[in-house]
Amino acid sequence: MPATEPLSHDQLDALIVRLRLGVDASELHGSLCGYLAGGATPRGGDLLAALQLEGAEEVAPTPADQAVLEALLRQCRDALADPELGFEPLLPDGDRPLDERAEAVVDWCRGFLGGFGLAGTDAHAKLSDDAQEVLRDFGTVAASSFDFGDAAEDEDALIEVQEFLRVGALLLYTESAGHGQPGSDRLH
Repeated sequence: MPATEPLSHDQLDALIVRLRLGVDASELHGSLCGYLAGGATPRGGDLLAALQLEGAEEVAPTPADQAVLEALLRQCRDALADPELGFEPLLPDGDRPLDERAEAVVDWCRGFLGGFGLAGTDAHAKLSDDAQEVLRDFGTVAASSFDFGDAAEDEDALIEVQEFLRVGALLLYTESAGHGQPGSDRLH
């Protein structure tokens, strides 16, 4: 896989199956993004341990699997720090069923909150009111279950939630990881 090609949801799911992790691709991506947004700086080799993810039967990543994990770490870090604000939560493609994509949004939020908590920093206490509200809203999404009615309205609502997650994760990364502190050269 070329270094510039982003890791897809399906590629990450395949890695998770090989390593027998107890999460799906969206939750793993959310966990890593939350961990980074919380100010933590994991190394590729320590990624699964940092996120407290272990193979169900202690399956050690092969060198190829380790390269994928390191690519995922770079991808998340680069996307969150992108001055063009190009970050996107890693979710199933739009051609997947709506209920599958909605459940992935819930999983991504659950992972993000867990990763943010695992960062182990005191960043939460320093968050603005807006950022604290984003965390509360992520919690609401993480605890959600969906009832589907009108397909067009549901699709629009899911798109709005995904955009909220994108912007919210960027806000939390900017504030918690110290990139929005006075003296920072980043602008958002």
